[in-house]
Amino acid sequence: MKKAVIWIVRLVPAIILLQTLFFKFTGAEESVYIFTTLRAEPYGRIGSGVMELVAAILLLIPSKSHWGAFLGAGVMAGAIASHLFVLGIEVKNDGSTLFILAVVTFVLCAAIVVINRNKFFNLLK
Repeated sequence: MKKAVIWIVRLVPAIILLQTLFFKFTGAEESVYIFTTLRAEPYGRIGSGVMELVAAILLLIPSKSHWGAFLGAGVMAGAIASHLFVLGIEVKNDGSTLFILAVVTFVLCAAIVVINRNKFFNLLK
């Protein structure tokens, strides 16, 4: 049972991160709007897409999932801050979907980091 829960906690953020890549890499209107508003179009859009792809892949590799979670939490912290301070919680009448997905991804990635904190502390030894 515990392994199933851990897999779900890793799969959910990986799936969320992967499903947003289509919009970032194809230059969808919403993505271009967001990164234009942030004054980071196109490099911020493509760069964050690459980081999300790497995070998602690492989340799916059991021995590397803590690194994917660390990267995913960092990227989502930036996304959440962008929503709170620049974009607003609701972007282009999306019903706050992007913000909610960012929060869910952040919380799950942060949980993985906390669960695996010893792996990070061992680096300091």
